[in-house]
Amino acid sequence: MWEGMDAVDWAALGHNYGSAEDVPDLLRRCAGPDPDDAVDAAFDLLNLLFHQGGWICSAAPAALPSLLRLAASPVVPLPSHRVVLELVSRLAAEAGRVAERFLDRGWRSAWEQALPEVLVLLTDPASEIRRDSAHLLGVCESPGEIVLPALVRCWQAEVDPATRLDVVLALGKAVGREPAGPRATEVLEVLRGLLAAPEAQTRLAAVHALAPADPDLPVQQVGVLLEAVRDPGVELWRHTSSVEADVQGVHHWTAALFTGPSPVFTLGLLEDHPDVDQRVGALAQAGGLLAQWRSVSTDLLPVLAARLDDPAPEVRFRAAELLACLGPAAMDHADEVAVLLGDTASRDTRKRETVAEAALWALARMNDPRCVPGLIELMADTRSGFAAGSAGYPVTAGLHHVVLPSIHEVLGRLPDHAELLLPAIGEQLAVVTDDRMLYRLCGVLAHWGPAAKGAVPQLLGLLEDDRTWAAAANALAGTGVAGTRARDLLLARSNSGEARAAWAYWKVSGEPGPALEALGRADSEGGITRPSLRMLADLGPHAARYADRLRALASDNDPWTRVEAAHALWATTGDFEISVPAMTSAVQELANGIYLPVMLPAVRHLAQVGHAAHPAAQLLRGVLARDQRLRSDGGWRGFTQDEAIRAALEELLAACG
Repeated sequence: MWEGMDAVDWAALGHNYGSAEDVPDLLRRCAGPDPDDAVDAAFDLLNLLFHQGGWICSAAPAALPSLLRLAASPVVPLPSHRVVLELVSRLAAEAGRVAERFLDRGWRSAWEQALPEVLVLLTDPASEIRRDSAHLLGVCESPGEIVLPALVRCWQAEVDPATRLDVVLALGKAVGREPAGPRATEVLEVLRGLLAAPEAQTRLAAVHALAPADPDLPVQQVGVLLEAVRDPGVELWRHTSSVEADVQGVHHWTAALFTGPSPVFTLGLLEDHPDVDQRVGALAQAGGLLAQWRSVSTDLLPVLAARLDDPAPEVRFRAAELLACLGPAAMDHADEVAVLLGDTASRDTRKRETVAEAALWALARMNDPRCVPGLIELMADTRSGFAAGSAGYPVTAGLHHVVLPSIHEVLGRLPDHAELLLPAIGEQLAVVTDDRMLYRLCGVLAHWGPAAKGAVPQLLGLLEDDRTWAAAANALAGTGVAGTRARDLLLARSNSGEARAAWAYWKVSGEPGPALEALGRADSEGGITRPSLRMLADLGPHAARYADRLRALASDNDPWTRVEAAHALWATTGDFEISVPAMTSAVQELANGIYLPVMLPAVRHLAQVGHAAHPAAQLLRGVLARDQRLRSDGGWRGFTQDEAIRAALEELLAACG
């Protein structure tokens, strides 16, 4: 089994964690007498030789012969067998994806020499090994003319149902790799014939196998696909090596066959089904579709609302959470959501979020006052399914992250209900000891602006405390309101060199002197920072003396600095000849449907400029017609990002005529 291994200079080779001198011992442990240790060693090799992919290290081709001997050896424990084959599959697939400079030059010859051993594994007595081998032959680079004959023989002899599915998928991938060879026509005929196979999952596999070469096939066979993924036999895919997924995973895998905003497949999934996993999976797919496309909400909204009275808490929660994501677009279903405010059933998750909490969030997104009593109650509750703080989630094609925001993120969207919510926030401000929570609550007040003026007396007490004054100053600056005592306290801290206090003093008093002095000190000590740029924009013409500095920063490489400096330049001098091109440069890709967070303030600033921002308006005029959501985050935040940037674009277009 170890032939030639000791002749390799492993110390001269590398893997993801450095020298490969530890590889031989791990390979030997994979065949050791202790099954648990053998699996641990195999996983260690997976981590060392593959980790997260991105390249093929120099140790990989050297280890490949031994890895395949391990896979073929009857003395190696089956779990270790499978991890070893998973490692080889990942390496083989990655070798076909990475750029040439990231591929070790010895890999291709090592793979060509090892391929006959992989083909032999298709006849292994263990069905699990045959599945893994079929999957490996599906993802590798080897052309069809080499691998198809062995896969055809395997298909003809195979009786294990799960393995047959893996072989069908492997045939579909291999027949598309040129040169496909003389068996290609036969294989395509077999696959097309399987579209009428008696087993639903075989028909599903055949569509997946043929779809890469025939993109219209999934639409033509949507009935076949829905029948298969909603059939109890879909559980068979859990045992395959190519998919190895539960109901929700098979839904997602199959939905990926459909491109564009067509909801036909998702609507089919959403039809009533006795299996709760099927209903949950259907909502997961609906979330993925809604997260990407705006137009599908018209078709999906009534079906989502119909799931609000589902017997399963997870289904009710997900339906309400999706209505929350859609927010204003789902307002017609507010009464149905409000019925769930007393639904204390919880999800089977770590945070145990309740259906009622999802309903609260949905009503808040609809700006419905029925959310207010529940939010007041939650503010005083130590246990909540809402997030502890702000969190972002990646954009993942076809997936929606089902999460609740933090309480302060919910409250920040409700300035229309400030009068009712302020007493509860005041109570929290009086007792909160967590500085982060204090800043979040004060941030809510700042976001509410003048609507939060009722909190000014409460903020005065915080302003007198050295620990809490900065949070209170931010809130007061946002409200733009403060009594004499608060102004005096802010002025005193301004005179002590606190720039934040000086800025807040300007916002509540209209006196620019202290803020200008603070900016001057900051500029002389460390230059103009991004917060300073916002202060300069607030000061407007009072800060015109900084025009030269702002012109220089308006060409900064950092887009945030460039946008804020350009805005400040316009606000202080009225100069749009430099500021408009600088801000427009940050939104160029928005015209192509690419959204980054810096684009929202850029578009808002351009809207303030007005008619002089006409070039930007012309560039972005077609963006509102795009069906794709404009977002950089997943989860609920992607929906609100799309709403915010579209509202800003409408303001820009209106301002430019």
